[in-house]
Amino acid sequence: MRKNIDIDEATLTKLKILSAFEDMSVKSLMEKAVVFFVAYKEQEKFENMTEEEKQDAGLLFLMQQSDKEDVVGLNEILYILDNK
Repeated sequence: MRKNIDIDEATLTKLKILSAFEDMSVKSLMEKAVVFFVAYKEQEKFENMTEEEKQDAGLLFLMQQSDKEDVVGLNEILYILDNK
């Protein structure tokens, strides 16, 4: 996905210098910085969650990884519920 952002001249100059030191393009360096920032903020948010919120987030992540084509019939669900 392509997104345009505005960066002030001072920050752009610093990015150019950093990209030279890192032997990366400015674009690659910015992409890496954004990925790092998002991961950092996710971790920060996760650390501030309650146990219940962590369980909800874990369930959401598991649900996102599930196979949407895999279907369970009503009889199978009722059978499992009856045996608990």
